[in-house]
Amino acid sequence: MTAYTRHCALGALTVEPLDLGAHLDLLHGWVTHPRSVYWGLLDADHDRVRAEYAAIAADPHHQAWLGRLDGVPLFLTESYDPARHELARHYPVASGDVGMHLLVAPTDTPRHGTTSAVMRTVLAFLFADPAHQRVVVEPDVRNDAIAVRNAEVGFVVDRLVQLPGKTARLSFCTRTAFAAATTPEH
Repeated sequence: MTAYTRHCALGALTVEPLDLGAHLDLLHGWVTHPRSVYWGLLDADHDRVRAEYAAIAADPHHQAWLGRLDGVPLFLTESYDPARHELARHYPVASGDVGMHLLVAPTDTPRHGTTSAVMRTVLAFLFADPAHQRVVVEPDVRNDAIAVRNAEVGFVVDRLVQLPGKTARLSFCTRTAFAAATTPEH
């Protein structure tokens, strides 16, 4: 069941609820790939990945989503309530805040503009919910590539915070900042 569709220069990007039964092998391959080092599951076996995503599926405040490009699986994103996350200890969570994680499928043949298009799609998907006023992310400070993509769509770094296993750039993107930072793609 598609929850969101966005058309761009690459094609149709869609977001749907992750079906752990159908997508476990795909998900395992993505999160254990060396390029997914910041996801924190490089050494995970299938059982651990299943357990991690079964816990998300059971949590009413955390959702996992599969993204596709023209029907082909391309990315994983998660949305969560930061008030019910460790982040709540690091900043005053505002009404309308939604947390987000993003993993674009590792590939040996990168396609220019893919990660930017995915990032725009995920933010547009989150902001399609009128309750969401600000997106919160906490990427590892060593992940320079995602810092660039975050800035492209309007995220502003607030401060560094210490989370389990990483020092993170606590960053925020408002609806207004997203609208100002994004223009129609060519």
